[in-house]
Amino acid sequence: ARLTATETVSVQRPHDGVVVLHLNRPERLNAINEVMLDELIATLADLASDNSVRAVVVTGAGRGFCSGLDMRDFGAGIPDAAAPAIDRLRFQEAMAALPQAIRGIPQPVVAAVNGPCVGAGLAICLAADIRICSTAATFGNAAILLGLSGAEMGMSYFLPRVVGISVAADWMLTGRTVSAEEADRRGLVSEITEPEELADRALEIAAQIAELTPLGVQLTKRALQVNTDAAGLGPALELENRNQVLSHATEEAAARRQSWSS
Repeated sequence: ARLTATETVSVQRPHDGVVVLHLNRPERLNAINEVMLDELIATLADLASDNSVRAVVVTGAGRGFCSGLDMRDFGAGIPDAAAPAIDRLRFQEAMAALPQAIRGIPQPVVAAVNGPCVGAGLAICLAADIRICSTAATFGNAAILLGLSGAEMGMSYFLPRVVGISVAADWMLTGRTVSAEEADRRGLVSEITEPEELADRALEIAAQIAELTPLGVQLTKRALQVNTDAAGLGPALELENRNQVLSHATEEAAARRQSWSS
């Protein structure tokens, strides 16, 4: 599939094998409306089937990463307060499809958080494989501040696994704003940069991944996902052992081993 920019998603190929997606509603701090939701899901589906793409960067245009759901101008698809519960369930399922799509694509995803990352934006960030941020980033669960549950879009699944149960409970039950420094200290991100360095660092990480063997990389992504919930060391090793056998058999892996040994 040919990846092209859309109304709300900018698509760039700055390096061989790397696609950079910019959430592109900067005037709204990249809040997600109905169009962006649909376009992001469609773009991720295109990425999943494009073997020329080996790594993906997701970031925000302008000064924000993603300020969450556009409550003022989402579009006709958002149920009003009087809508039946079944309609609200369908809407929640549609929103939850976004982190599922990010997690589901075979290529590793690097989230480069350049500014406010709130609500659905935090869900996007958490669904990525690698998260980095600039000193200008802030994070917030936020839904609980609106009288809703703080557990949505996979956050009660991802966040405790990333920062631990106690920290996740603090952030989700208070809805408070978390600074870039705290996010780094708690392990939400793997590194923190100056704002002007973030894009280059994210591209550097993605390019490094893109230069490796696709099968080895994609099997590693899947093993990390599956073994986070493994029943024990035994089942985790079973998956790892089979993945090693599969990846060992490729011509590209053989060529790399030959270059290392010569």
